[in-house]
Amino acid sequence: MTTKATDTPKECNEFQQELPNFFDTGEDQVEHPHLKTCENCSALVRDLEYIAAQAKLLLPIHDPSPAVWENIHSALLKKS
Repeated sequence: MTTKATDTPKECNEFQQELPNFFDTGEDQVEHPHLKTCENCSALVRDLEYIAAQAKLLLPIHDPSPAVWENIHSALLKKS
């Protein structure tokens, strides 16, 4: 995959501004038209996906106990 002349820094910037939304929605970035023509942004997405996958392995994810949520709720009520 190579960058074509039609890919401009403006297009890359616009795509990169959309990236957080793609990751939040779980949308498949590979299907984005810009990635089909821009190697730089494709590499960026691959790197971010790898980092996100590896970060999940660092610590087991545990939901806080109900007491934590109750304390947060109580603190918010006191402030209002």
